[in-house]
Amino acid sequence: MKIPFEKNGYHFLTDDTKRLDHETLFFATSQNSRYYDALEGEKAFITPGELMAFWGLDQLKVVGVTGTNGKTTVTAAIYSFLIDLGEMPALQGTRGLFAHEKRLEEKSMTTPSIFETLYNMKQAKDLGCNYFVMEVSSHAIDQKRIEGLKFALKVHTNVTSDHLDYHGTVEEYRRVKSLFFADETPKLLNKDDIQHITYNPINALSYGVDQPATFKVQAFSLLHGITAGIKYLKEEATFYSPMVGLFNLFNLMAAIGAVVMLTGRKLEEVCEVVENFAGVAGRMEVVSRDPLVIVDFAHTDDGMYQVLDSIKDRDISVVFGAGGNRDKSKRPRMGAVAGKFAKKIYVTSDNPRDEVPEMILEDILVGLVGKDHVVATPDRKRAIKMALEELGKDEVLMILGKGDEDYQEIKGVKHHFDDREVVRELLKHHE
Repeated sequence: MKIPFEKNGYHFLTDDTKRLDHETLFFATSQNSRYYDALEGEKAFITPGELMAFWGLDQLKVVGVTGTNGKTTVTAAIYSFLIDLGEMPALQGTRGLFAHEKRLEEKSMTTPSIFETLYNMKQAKDLGCNYFVMEVSSHAIDQKRIEGLKFALKVHTNVTSDHLDYHGTVEEYRRVKSLFFADETPKLLNKDDIQHITYNPINALSYGVDQPATFKVQAFSLLHGITAGIKYLKEEATFYSPMVGLFNLFNLMAAIGAVVMLTGRKLEEVCEVVENFAGVAGRMEVVSRDPLVIVDFAHTDDGMYQVLDSIKDRDISVVFGAGGNRDKSKRPRMGAVAGKFAKKIYVTSDNPRDEVPEMILEDILVGLVGKDHVVATPDRKRAIKMALEELGKDEVLMILGKGDEDYQEIKGVKHHFDDREVVRELLKHHE
């Protein structure tokens, strides 16, 4: 990456040693220091802290959200609430960079390099933003991709089991997540999940559904969306959301608590804008309410567990598969999770990539041995059609794995396929 930059006779800035020349200043980080050290002769450089000061980025209130699940939804909710309250936030994460309710950059890594993040922060500041809300991944914490950032607030959603291919063990994964909460920065922690991390108690507040917490759910209903009464110190308020599922109650509590802490607004004032946020595309997205059909990108056994457990008060039908050229060990576990929660199960293709779809299905079916009403077909559209045709009046159909993806990858070719479009088309013909 190389960007325009004017300072001390330099006209460009880069974090890539191969792009250095007499006009270009080097951006030195923990990640690239070994490449810089290998350069011959003296080369001028600037550090993340120096660049932040030069660009005046301390004016932005930076909010970091980390956790196994919920980062995208919580950051998007904070962004939405702040806009509705008259603030000027920017949002960086899996879905790209947003400001002024427009997408400025396309989808990227959950947490890009510190160079990209600071450049995005500069774009946000130049547009008049006063908040910068960002997703923070465990990889980014471990690889120091957030070095130099001063957070106004750090938010914890949950820590289950993920990215073990990178971290090796659950214990190491939790240790890395806990590093984010080791300082005295204001933080908001999920009290119902707090046993999975360690943290510095100074400036720590909490939110919870079951456990006593600073922001506490007093009563809630998951029928026809989410309605909840909550308490914060001596304040009480009620909110309604069109979103569905228990874990979205947690996501909304995290966002409400964060916005109260950041802005100092009354709890009731924040709760009034919750209804305007309908959720993130492909994250527990309600495609149809009658019949109830929900699409979600859950593509691991843990992700499936979180999603299905959050709506277990309904009779569940589920359509799902597993991606090819990925961790095969999760496939039978995904089957077992579906078998635990769903009454009707339709195993199908996800993105088979270079694998034979039928072989992926066989791996999943190992976890469903002895279960009733299990159908397997590699044709994803056919699986969705069968599930819709057999869906009972009070049942919910969960279509998992792809979320807002609009393609299916087969043998290196991406074919247009969008679960949501398929559902709408089939329901339209069914009317």
